[in-house]
Amino acid sequence: MVTKLDRLARSLRDATDISDELTKKGVALNLGGAVYDPTDPVGRLLFNVLGMVAKFEADLIRARTREGMAIAKAAGKLRGRKPKLTPSQEKHLVQLHRTGAHTTSEIAELFGVARSTVYRAIQRAAP
Repeated sequence: MVTKLDRLARSLRDATDISDELTKKGVALNLGGAVYDPTDPVGRLLFNVLGMVAKFEADLIRARTREGMAIAKAAGKLRGRKPKLTPSQEKHLVQLHRTGAHTTSEIAELFGVARSTVYRAIQRAAP
């Protein structure tokens, strides 16, 4: 039982392969409440048509997403994740590390960030 064909596979070729494998094992494929017999020519036609429609929908979604991201990027609204530390905090963190008075774990705890954030800040500040 599969609710939609695009939930079964990523491409029509994969869906066909899965359908063929299930048919060889004697399993009936139920798509959204309707059973399709891939051995029957009409069943195979309906399966392929549904697969093409599912692929078309996925391609439309992908194209719209890319278009929306391009528009957001052009408007300056797609900047990625906000940094955990401000530039002044990062500068202070690097100074603390260079003095050697604190371990990386202690610095991470002081600033409320992960150790990996401390390592990246130190790496960015390295000459």
